[in-house]
Amino acid sequence: MTLSQAELDDFRSLLTCGFEQLDVAFAGCMEDAVTRLSPEGVIKLLEGGSLIGMIGRGYEPVQVYLEEMPEIAQNLGEDTLETVSKAVWKLSRTPNGKGILAFLQTLGEAARRLRAHDLFEDYIKIAFDMGDGTARSVHGKIPTIPSPGFVSFLNQMPYMLNQLSLDGIRNWMEYGVKHYFTHPERQIDYFTLQSADSKAIMQRERHGTLFTDVERKLGLYMKALWEEKTHFIPYSMGFDELRKPQPYFDELGIRVPDVYDDKDGVRGIDRYRAMLGHMAAHRRWTKAIFADNFSPFQRVAAELFEDSRVEYLMMRTYPGMRGLYQKLHPKPVEGSVDPDKESTIRHRLAMVSYAMLDENHGYQDPDLLDFVDRFHDMMEDSDASTQEVATLAIQYIARTRRQNDASANVCFTDTEVDYRDDNRHMWKFYELGDEEEMFEEHDKTKSKEEDEAQGLPPRHYKEWDYVSKTYRPDWVSLYESLHPPGPVSCIDDILSKHAALAKRLKQILDMLKPQQTVRIRYQEEGTELDLDVAIRALIDLKAGSMPDSRINMSHKTDGRDIAVSLLLDLSQSVNEIPEGSTQSILELSQEAVTLLGWAIGHLGDDFAIAGFSSNTRHEVRYQHIKGFSEDWNDEVKGRLAGIEAGYSTRMGAALRHAGHTLASRKADKKLLLVLTDGEPADIDVDDEQYLIQDAHKAVQELDQDGIYTYCINLDSKADEYVGDIFGNQFTVIDNIDRLPEKLPQLFLSLTK
Repeated sequence: MTLSQAELDDFRSLLTCGFEQLDVAFAGCMEDAVTRLSPEGVIKLLEGGSLIGMIGRGYEPVQVYLEEMPEIAQNLGEDTLETVSKAVWKLSRTPNGKGILAFLQTLGEAARRLRAHDLFEDYIKIAFDMGDGTARSVHGKIPTIPSPGFVSFLNQMPYMLNQLSLDGIRNWMEYGVKHYFTHPERQIDYFTLQSADSKAIMQRERHGTLFTDVERKLGLYMKALWEEKTHFIPYSMGFDELRKPQPYFDELGIRVPDVYDDKDGVRGIDRYRAMLGHMAAHRRWTKAIFADNFSPFQRVAAELFEDSRVEYLMMRTYPGMRGLYQKLHPKPVEGSVDPDKESTIRHRLAMVSYAMLDENHGYQDPDLLDFVDRFHDMMEDSDASTQEVATLAIQYIARTRRQNDASANVCFTDTEVDYRDDNRHMWKFYELGDEEEMFEEHDKTKSKEEDEAQGLPPRHYKEWDYVSKTYRPDWVSLYESLHPPGPVSCIDDILSKHAALAKRLKQILDMLKPQQTVRIRYQEEGTELDLDVAIRALIDLKAGSMPDSRINMSHKTDGRDIAVSLLLDLSQSVNEIPEGSTQSILELSQEAVTLLGWAIGHLGDDFAIAGFSSNTRHEVRYQHIKGFSEDWNDEVKGRLAGIEAGYSTRMGAALRHAGHTLASRKADKKLLLVLTDGEPADIDVDDEQYLIQDAHKAVQELDQDGIYTYCINLDSKADEYVGDIFGNQFTVIDNIDRLPEKLPQLFLSLTK
């Protein structure tokens, strides 16, 4: 719901809080509040915000309150608005006032987990008791000092709420209060789950079947039924709050939840057995197939049909497992979802899965019955294969396709089969390589609009927010394309202009070129005869056996194994002509890259060139000039001759994409060179440090991937910021006219 400016001004007048920072997100908060709350509830929300604004803790508690409370009040009742605002006011009157922001940030998860107003109030009481109890003196007086572990306790609450009941949290809290109220440092260790007794008390308070208690039994189960000695790797169900983890297996072992509650009359240990049996069946009968030609819907369907196939084979081997899986598999109700309002693709697939498992399913849909019969016929005739059931799944998706399948409003009711793994083992992919660099040549007669409409879809990259210390997922849209060509003669003229420098470089290059050679034996054709193999072939011939015809050998040069990617800043600023120079930065960069490309081509190193610029986070342009698989030829020279500059410098996304391409190269050393004339900037970012810190984070990520990043900066003021991005991995060239000479020499010094 979009509010008019007059309505927003009326609401803002009711919020007696003068922080200007609130105005940035105020409209979004109020639109959400008006959608979720009654008019009286909106007034209560603003009154509560005004009360919190009076506590003197800045604008952040008010903003968190306005953002979180509409959804909480919608789910738990609008009385929670007053409950929370009064609780914050009360907390501000205690020595633990510094924990207000952390307290507010836990309320959203508390409301989602507890789902009742009374339990929500109990949670608030536990938080106050914790701050009160650990701050009390030995004699039980009213606390006059802040609790050392209060903020640490609150920071753990999103995790603990997913692990324990409120009673369990209270017992865990009271143990820490009782034993560590006189030891501040040990109290902090306890409430950050760093101490052994903290973890032990948490485990004691958990309900359900703990994996640690049944690990030995499950190991014997796998050995007895599946003849496998399995390595288990438990994971917690509480750490990932956005996406519920799923079990899976790889060469390192089987990932399993660390706790399972009883469900639908099935004990926790039997749920473990169902899950492990399913994965063991996959390990025995599933063969990986290529995923590249499957759409997302087709992959989901293929995974479900393959799950049903291995369970069918398992239940034929162990018939007693059928009853367990029928209890645990959800049974979707036929006709319970309106296909005009929701995407029913998961609902339809879950119905098929259940029908394959239970012959008394009771469904009437003719398409479902047809494919279930075809599945059973296929299994009875030949057991089928992973590829065959995947083909059947594609046919089912094609036949039952609905117009609303692609809707974001997907029905998930009774579709989650939680004992099944995530099927990552089922797929393999073509090796990443030059496919990324291959772009179809466009028809020159097409209009610009037609050309842009058929471009590659954007790649989305995360971006680092240094203020919140978190990534913004899929924040930047990067569009890659081939750079339009220019006249090749321009590059040839540059090489002629710098002929003397090229001659000096050639002398250095000749010394750097690999001199060692290695033999390649057993060749049908080669440069010389492999005497040992030839004699053996002659003996076989004399003895009446078929001789080996691969009696030749050849040689190849062995030495340098380097992959280099050069990233050019093509923002508007490189069009400027530096003081005292007759050429623009773009022209000098073009000359330098020409000499560098010629030099690397002479060496034979794996080499790519690309340029980047940006027009807000929604449009980062990444233009390929030379691909790794291309030679230094006229086509590449033409693209380099045609380089043009414009827009801004959003460097982090370009670094991540260049690193993504460079990481796929099979080389011992990987070098990413960045040639730029200024600091990262874009028109949609006001904070100067934001893009600098994001670029620094991108450099750290590349370093972790084994990619060495080095910056050549042409800005005389670069010392103020370049070290914050690249550490000590940079060179500042003050005399830009010397760039054509310096760049090739710098490359040679980095790779010699």
